[in-house]
Parts: sequence; C-alpha cells; structure tokens
Amino acid sequence: MEHILYSDGNLKKISWVIQTNESIVSQTRVQTENYKDKITKMQSKYVVLHVALFWGIGTFNIKNKDSIKIKLDKKIMYQ
Repeated sequence: MEHILYSDGNLKKISWVIQTNESIVSQTRVQTENYKDKITKMQSKYVVLHVALFWGIGTFNIKNKDSIKIKLDKKIMYQ
C-alpha cells in the first residue's frame, strides 16, 4: 500500500496526516515538555517527522513492504 505523509511542527505542537487511497488519519500533539520552547521550528519539523513515522508503524497504519511518500514544506529538509 502507498502512503503519503504530511507533517508540521512548531514550538508548541506537532501534527501529521497519513493518507492512503482508502483512508486519512490525522493526529495532533502538544509538544513534549522536553522540547517545548527549547528547539527551533525547523528542529520541530524533524521531530514530528520521526514521531509520525513511528506512530504510523506502531499503530499498524504503515506495514511491512508499504511505501511512504513524505511531503516536506522546506527545501532544506531534503537537500
């Protein structure tokens, strides 16, 4: 199955959407106290990317042999 992962984060919260042809799952979390107001907005985008991937795997939305297309909004993140 093919998934499209959209994510966004800032100093206060992180959110992500995992989309397939069959479903759309979205999640939002308050930034953990370990990172809240201690990291940059760019660093928060990396944090949410990792959280979203592991959340997707842990909840079995993303399974073995699935493909994931990650949509990034900052060119620097994929250079």
